[in-house]
Amino acid sequence: MVGGGHGGALVVRVREPAEHGRANEAALRALSREFSLPCSQVLLVAGAGSRDKVVELQGDDAVLGRRLAELLDRPGP
Repeated sequence: MVGGGHGGALVVRVREPAEHGRANEAALRALSREFSLPCSQVLLVAGAGSRDKVVELQGDDAVLGRRLAELLDRPGP
């Protein structure tokens, strides 16, 4: 589930365990779906072993910014 904010960051919750990168992969797939981007355009930049991640989305900045604002306004998962 993606939506809501915490400390200025977008909240992404997944059910997969944090083992062998499965939770990271699930989070990236969820972001890919929510931003309508191919998985190859959603990159984990930092935080692979942390609850807090830095992700790069490759696409039109204006479109991505609007979608981010919508998701931050959505009630959290």
